[in-house]
Amino acid sequence: MHSQNDELEYQLDTLAIRTGHTRSFEGEHAEPIFLTSSFVYENAAEAAAKFSGEVSGNIYSRFTNPTVAMFEKRLAAMDGAERAVATSSGMGALLSVCMAFLKAGDHVICSRAVFGSIVALFEKYVAKFAVDITFVDLNDLDAWKNAMRPETKMLFIESPSNPLAEIADIPALAEIAHAHNAMLVVDNSFCTPALQQPLKLGADLVMYSATKYIDGQGRALGGAVTGSHKLLEEVFGVVRTLGPSMSPFNAWVFLKGLETLRLRMKAHCENAQQLAEWLDQHKNVEKVYYAGLPQHIGHERATKQQQGFGGIVSFVVKGGREGAWKVIDNTQFISITGNLGDVKSTITHPATTTHGKLSPEAKQAAGIQEGLIRVSVGLEDISDIIRDLDRGLALI
Repeated sequence: MHSQNDELEYQLDTLAIRTGHTRSFEGEHAEPIFLTSSFVYENAAEAAAKFSGEVSGNIYSRFTNPTVAMFEKRLAAMDGAERAVATSSGMGALLSVCMAFLKAGDHVICSRAVFGSIVALFEKYVAKFAVDITFVDLNDLDAWKNAMRPETKMLFIESPSNPLAEIADIPALAEIAHAHNAMLVVDNSFCTPALQQPLKLGADLVMYSATKYIDGQGRALGGAVTGSHKLLEEVFGVVRTLGPSMSPFNAWVFLKGLETLRLRMKAHCENAQQLAEWLDQHKNVEKVYYAGLPQHIGHERATKQQQGFGGIVSFVVKGGREGAWKVIDNTQFISITGNLGDVKSTITHPATTTHGKLSPEAKQAAGIQEGLIRVSVGLEDISDIIRDLDRGLALI
């Protein structure tokens, strides 16, 4: 078996396939699934030593499970991180970070360009514990600087953002955070480690909804946080005690997803680029949001920070909500669902689904228009995807 030092020399595709699996006495080639809630010991002394932490080993699958550990080691290696902690979902990952590092009196600055449930998590639940939240424009660095306070502990962003694919200046935001002894947390779910590694750009923690591209086939819920051993030990303490744990079976699904992640992301990017270019020329499309288009505000920055532009294309059609719903309802195989990151293309109307619970003012600030459609571009033939969308676009 290779050593941990060997892994420092391996490329991402090798890490995605080989990292984390230490074969058991059975000599299995594929990673095993340890579907067990607990573990047994040779004697009482061994049990005491493991529970006390004097000896490392499995205790209880809420916080120690070999299959989950394999996934954590593999994701950490791919992300250039010292450690990863797996959680039950992407939202569970963010909640674990908040529980680990925030307390009453602290202050968080969050980008306006985030998933609707993240806004609800901060405004409705984190805020009830006397943590103050400020939302600012993702690309307005002066707004971030002006919002900083002595009690600011965390800056949170998505990059690319959901659903407008806004691209953050991660190094600049990291500099702002660190100048005030705060941490920068980046949601990297849209890019994954295959396209972007925010830790190398200055982020302190990176979180994922593994439900999305890491799985890649819409099968399982899961999340993860990557970063330094010191910071992740705090996150691990939350998962161990409060229980937002990843199941062993889901961890195995995500392990299999990581093996093909770079290949899938490359294909998603290629299809999304072609779709964005086609939509950009369509007479019934008012605007296309995709960083792969040269006119996109984040194009140059994405070219520097990312190894691809991702698989999410959003666009505004003529006719507002009526026009958007007409496009959505006339698709024949694209799945109408709020999930994304699947080999199957999906389509949704953010204003009434993923961002539906935001106030009208918050929607407007985040650029969520009634005519906006978000497509997670899958791996079907791109000509079929275009034809399916054109059914409704032609009717507007």
